[in-house]
Amino acid sequence: MNNDKLKLRAGDWVEVRNKEEILQTLDPGGQLDGLPFMPEMLQYCGKRLRVFKRAHKTCDPPNGMQARRMESAVHLEGIRCDGKGHGGCQAACLIFWKEAWLKRVVEQSSAKSPEPGKTQPALNTEDVVWAGARAAGEPATSENPTYVCQSTHLAFATRPLRWWDPRQYIEDYTSGNVRIFQLVAAFSFFIYHNLATAGLGIGSAMRWLYDMFQRIRGGTPYPWRWGKIPKGTRTPSAKLDLQPGEVVKIRSYREILETLDETWHNRGMYFDAEAVPFCDRDYPVLARVEKIINEKTGKMMRLKNDAIILDGVACEARYAKCRRFCPRSIYPYWREIWLSRARNDRETS
Repeated sequence: MNNDKLKLRAGDWVEVRNKEEILQTLDPGGQLDGLPFMPEMLQYCGKRLRVFKRAHKTCDPPNGMQARRMESAVHLEGIRCDGKGHGGCQAACLIFWKEAWLKRVVEQSSAKSPEPGKTQPALNTEDVVWAGARAAGEPATSENPTYVCQSTHLAFATRPLRWWDPRQYIEDYTSGNVRIFQLVAAFSFFIYHNLATAGLGIGSAMRWLYDMFQRIRGGTPYPWRWGKIPKGTRTPSAKLDLQPGEVVKIRSYREILETLDETWHNRGMYFDAEAVPFCDRDYPVLARVEKIINEKTGKMMRLKNDAIILDGVACEARYAKCRRFCPRSIYPYWREIWLSRARNDRETS
């Protein structure tokens, strides 16, 4: 295990180490402490980038709702996987960077390379990185390969983290990931929500008061409302044929609830509470998602229905009890029925 710790904070500038230095840290499977260094990361070697957030914790949805603890890792601003080393996967996950793969910009002239005693007996070639993108023994010619990426391997690179462990919230603040007012707001809502759902007969009134207060201040409505369509009933769809670059308006939360069943699904897609803060706002379309890697199996999945990701819209983990303030910033998917094309000013003049 590599014990180098830079204790990077959000906003710090770093330089990604050169390819040779990084290869020295990898084991024969192309990993460090269970975390793969993926082919998509090679293009950033030698580049200067800014830390987005410290990745001291993360979610791992395929393996349950509990948060996971990761050591000595960060996310870098805007650096997402482009899927080129994994069959064109379009999930665009934010990449994890071990601190051993980075050096502070201010220290670049004196930064030490990984010490010989801390390197792994890896093959000192890119081949180990490319081979590590597929399951061991997977033929290079396989038409349905089992992929290995950081998302499929999170359980091996992390350990369980209890939601009530106060140390994670202290690190959220000291790392610069979260501001103090965000902590206060999140825990205030946590108390409010627990009272509203405690079975005291005041839940409806509390949700109504919350919505009234948020409407006055221009805030987010109460994020857990039931979908309007009975479970088992077919949910509606719309076809807009949206393309990257088009600007869309996310419909209001109440409008979206009319398209969801009682389990918050529309044709199999879950509408998460974390998407509610973005409702009733305009965003550019980033991509249409047609295929992603199943994080549980490593197999490529093709999506049957419309799935849109929007530029500037990523999970902020505001409400998730077990993984609050997770910095992973996963893109939520949007059905086209939850969107409408934004009206052009010239069209309304």
